[in-house]
Amino acid sequence: MPRRVVINKAGGVSAITVQSMDMPEPKEGEVRIRVVFAGINFADLLMRMGFYNPRPPYPFTPGYEVSGYIDALGPGVTSFTLGQRVVAAMRNGGQASHVTCVASRVLAVPDNISLKSAAAIPVIYLTAHHMLHHLGHMDKDHSVLIHGGAGGVGIAALQLCKWAGVDKVWATSSAPKHDVIKQYGARAIDRHNENFVDIVRKETDGRGVDHVLDPIGGEHLKRSLSVVAEGGRLYTYGLSAAAPTSKRSLLKAIFAMRKTPKFDPLRLMTRNRSVFGVHMGTWTDEAVMQTQLNRILSGIEEGHLDPTVDSIFPAEKVQDAHQYIHDAKNIGKVLLQFSPDDGGGLE
Repeated sequence: MPRRVVINKAGGVSAITVQSMDMPEPKEGEVRIRVVFAGINFADLLMRMGFYNPRPPYPFTPGYEVSGYIDALGPGVTSFTLGQRVVAAMRNGGQASHVTCVASRVLAVPDNISLKSAAAIPVIYLTAHHMLHHLGHMDKDHSVLIHGGAGGVGIAALQLCKWAGVDKVWATSSAPKHDVIKQYGARAIDRHNENFVDIVRKETDGRGVDHVLDPIGGEHLKRSLSVVAEGGRLYTYGLSAAAPTSKRSLLKAIFAMRKTPKFDPLRLMTRNRSVFGVHMGTWTDEAVMQTQLNRILSGIEEGHLDPTVDSIFPAEKVQDAHQYIHDAKNIGKVLLQFSPDDGGGLE
């Protein structure tokens, strides 16, 4: 029976359920994918809580990435075959047992890459690559500060920096996760007990860094911007500061959102710095996206990139997955599994 995750309203984990659905049929230029793995991201949690835009009106199915098998072709599609292993970058709605997607957002998965690894690519690796390479034109002489360095995008960014030969990299995380950062040759900063502003300024002789990746948002963005070097770039791609936890009330989370700075273009101009907002779910230039996804797949095949999957939850345990991400924070990729990875074929 086809089924999908549904966020029914803004609220806690009880607001998300798994429901049966009709089998979707691919339209002109689309394919249908029998989903094995669907990525679950912090953005899904924020949408569930009503803190993230854009999002569809409730109720809706979240999910920006899937891997699985082609099990139906729409009219005009000749680039895929039934049973072929694929990964897809969804605009939304990916957390379902069967999804339809325009063929231009679907890529074949090479034989030596697992569907599990492939499912970690369209959000975390594409986001990191888009920031550092497409927008940032990073080269080996640049310097990078990565907030949440032990998280999904953080680990992807660390691997991309190492691949590019960048050796001036700082990354923040909680102290127990510093080993994750150090294995990629980066300087680990304890986000709870150390001041990254002081450390970066001291260790760059006051210059700052060329790239700062900030998924935290809120007032934290001001501090991140303060360590951006002349000609450097700040990328904002999340709002974890607004996510309530057992130690942070809903009221404080709303307050954190309201403290998000309004950047003054004149000050950015006079100080020669830039701020990019990044959300790959709303990126519409599919040729740019496909070029980057192909490069990421090549990086995995060549051994430069190694997607880190932290945990896999059965789709029916989606509430547990949400709670796990809430509690764990800086972690690798979390996936929902909808069907077995049986090596191909149709259901």
